[in-house]
Amino acid sequence: MKKLSLRTRVVTGAVAVAALGAGTFGAMSASASSPAAAPAAAVKADTSNRNLQQTTHLTVAAATKAAQATLDAAKKENQRISVAVVDRNGNTIVSLRGDGAGPQSPESAVKKAYTAVSWNAPTSELVKRLEQAPNLKDIPGTLFLGGGAPVQVKGAPVAGIGVAGAPSGDLDEKFAKAGAAALAR
Repeated sequence: MKKLSLRTRVVTGAVAVAALGAGTFGAMSASASSPAAAPAAAVKADTSNRNLQQTTHLTVAAATKAAQATLDAAKKENQRISVAVVDRNGNTIVSLRGDGAGPQSPESAVKKAYTAVSWNAPTSELVKRLEQAPNLKDIPGTLFLGGGAPVQVKGAPVAGIGVAGAPSGDLDEKFAKAGAAALAR
């Protein structure tokens, strides 16, 4: 068999990828436009089923309300901050960078919110835990600085609010708690 040139192999590969992509797109388009078939074996959503678990999540509207209340609390004290609200799993629901907030603040706010919801505790308390377990700070996505507050329902975490940009973690956390308090109103 004759050995193909590099150019021929590249062109052949590109044609194969394009054909595969077109086939996948066509299949997805066809399945998106046709009505879904009934599942072969439907699972009954029974809350007494021990294989299912119900959880509570903030709506986008509630997360936005908390984030705006946080920005408003900071604005009253002439502070330029960013705020992030994450869900129970640490996924960002809302992230707002306030006018004049520093470029590092949005990412720090998300990490503080994630840290607060992960441990169901304000991040200022978690900073104290570093003395006994300094390697906690090495967990990816976390930031052990004041400024994160959990949002709880019946003591269980459902979200986290993180704030960054004020001159101290105490102020950041004060504003985060103001956002959490707004959800109770």
